[in-house]
Amino acid sequence: MSRGDGQTAESASRRKFLAAAGAAGAVAVAGCSEGGGSGSGGDGLSGSISITGSSTVFPLATAVAEQFVTAEEEGGEGNTEVDINVQSTGSGGGFENFFCPGDSDINNASRPIKDAERSSCEDNGVESVEIKVATDALTIVVNNDNDWATELTVDQLQQIWGPDAGADQTWADIDSDWPDEGIERYGAAETSGTFDYLTETINGEGGAHTQDYEPTENDRSIVQGVQGSQYAIGYFGFSYFYNNPGAVTAVAVDDGDGPVKPSLDTAAAGEYTPLSRPLFTYPNANALSEDHVAEFCRYFVEQSGVEDVVAGDVGYVPNNEDTVAEMQSRLDDAIENVN
Repeated sequence: MSRGDGQTAESASRRKFLAAAGAAGAVAVAGCSEGGGSGSGGDGLSGSISITGSSTVFPLATAVAEQFVTAEEEGGEGNTEVDINVQSTGSGGGFENFFCPGDSDINNASRPIKDAERSSCEDNGVESVEIKVATDALTIVVNNDNDWATELTVDQLQQIWGPDAGADQTWADIDSDWPDEGIERYGAAETSGTFDYLTETINGEGGAHTQDYEPTENDRSIVQGVQGSQYAIGYFGFSYFYNNPGAVTAVAVDDGDGPVKPSLDTAAAGEYTPLSRPLFTYPNANALSEDHVAEFCRYFVEQSGVEDVVAGDVGYVPNNEDTVAEMQSRLDDAIENVN
């Protein structure tokens, strides 16, 4: 599953599109020709779809939305009367502010929905359907001039990102052989599923995170912060690093069996622990009564197993055949129940 050196013009163009979309934090994918499309979802699909949630899943959802509307890889006309708006709001921010109140059709998440979120959704008559769409390798990054912390243990990461890490902490506090310079941190906002996953996995408790850092939902801002200082460190989903190799240095994580760098191969093999994680999309079951929403979700599940899209264009590990079949069955059951 390693990334090849050859890149088609179409694939490179899509990556540029995703990079621009990621910088904006939102993208509207709309058909521009008249008449119903044939595409993947059948004839005559029309309507709008609102997608909120995870910044990590955002580039994958954007790629799938673009392809669903244009169907360019199949050579068809696409679903040209379907308008899809994808916003990067953070997993928790999407659930709380949009999806559970009933203001979006689908919410992406880089961690499973929480019980409190599910309860909030149910209070508003929103039933979520959990669909796994890929696997990510949450990536710790440092400045390219950092030659001391390119390998970190889970314990060292806990010291850096734990709730007791303050503004006076230096790299020498982590290892006496390292520079006696303050650690500058850039990471995900509290509304982010990436924040939740790191705190639970590295710090052992959800929300247990140092307050001495620059929080953001924009991966580019994290990269820019880390690029700006030799003593900086940050974290985000693997996709941004995958599509911007060389901008910063990915840290190899040692979970007790030696340091392992994040990659599609190590994540797929289960070797990059404990920071490999499943990625999800959650359609509102009620929205699945609309044909264009149901067919888009079916298409998303189908594309979740396509390596050229999930790995090649975006930078995540695609679902295997068994997982695709399981998600298709789960989605079909939800669609049948609502119709």
